[in-house]
Amino acid sequence: MVAASRTWIVIPTYNEAENLRALVAAIRAAVAATILVVDDNSPDGTGGLADVLAASVPDVHVLHRPAKAGLAAAYTAGFQRALVEGADYVLEMDADFSHDPSDLPRLLEAAGAGADVVLGSRYVPGGGVEGWSADRQILSRAGGLYARVVLGSSVRDLTGGFKCFRADALRVIGIDDLTADGYAFQVETTFRAERAGLRVEEVPIVFRERQAGRSKMSPAIAAEAIWRIPRMRLSARRHGAPAPAVTALPH
Repeated sequence: MVAASRTWIVIPTYNEAENLRALVAAIRAAVAATILVVDDNSPDGTGGLADVLAASVPDVHVLHRPAKAGLAAAYTAGFQRALVEGADYVLEMDADFSHDPSDLPRLLEAAGAGADVVLGSRYVPGGGVEGWSADRQILSRAGGLYARVVLGSSVRDLTGGFKCFRADALRVIGIDDLTADGYAFQVETTFRAERAGLRVEEVPIVFRERQAGRSKMSPAIAAEAIWRIPRMRLSARRHGAPAPAVTALPH
């Protein structure tokens, strides 16, 4: 069992007022952990709601940022706060229920058993996606395949954003000098872990399309991944570190 005081869940938010209260309740029902909401001055009042929750719900904290500045910057700020506070395990997840809080114990279990980075994976046996059109599923799989081929990675879901890191893994990855945002940020953190020889494991999850609010995905975020991923591979070649095998855990 992973100690609650050493487990932090970082949740970036921008206009997630419709989801936040229910999400915090669902997380607390699933695991004992400190919840850190990183809000980018949401116009819909998400930050204010987060403050209300922090004042009334144990182990909920808020990190306010002055403006929307990208997913990577939000996660980096949240990871830094968790590490400063002494976290042993740091998780990341979306605020829109696309990632099921009931899956959190399985990610933590794998980390507690020795994995350095645990990925909630849509594309290993037992995983999947609900609520997406066929075109979006094809685009997602094609993007993942592109990243795997270019990077020479065996991770099946490189673009996924439901993860658990050991604190030492975040330090090895080097979160202070990550260069990407959006999907490319998710690829970069996992690829850096691979190249560093960390133990990376995938556990199956079902990703569900959000029920409230609006998606933050944009063509610019997708386009960034196309040109950033080859640069990651070139950088890795310069450093010459081998990529280890990746394990997919059963459901």
